[in-house]
Amino acid sequence: MSNQVFPWARFAGFSLALMGVGYGLMKATTPTEQQLYDEMAPDLRRRVDLARATREAREAEMRRQVDAQVAADKAPAPTPIWAEPPARK
Repeated sequence: MSNQVFPWARFAGFSLALMGVGYGLMKATTPTEQQLYDEMAPDLRRRVDLARATREAREAEMRRQVDAQVAADKAPAPTPIWAEPPARK
């Protein structure tokens, strides 16, 4: 029975080592965002800067809308109809 368990342990160890080597290789060879930006052509940099500015403007507008909604939600809510006592005729 121990002969069947040992190959699985060896396989798991080999798999973890292989994944570790792959992860290390990826971290060593993948450039950072700043390195990638620095290597771009000037026309691509302008397009990236324009896209960033557009995205930031959309996010700022979304934040303003969310803040307005939160402020509206903090206002006292009217009492619902079912919470009022029944009208007497």
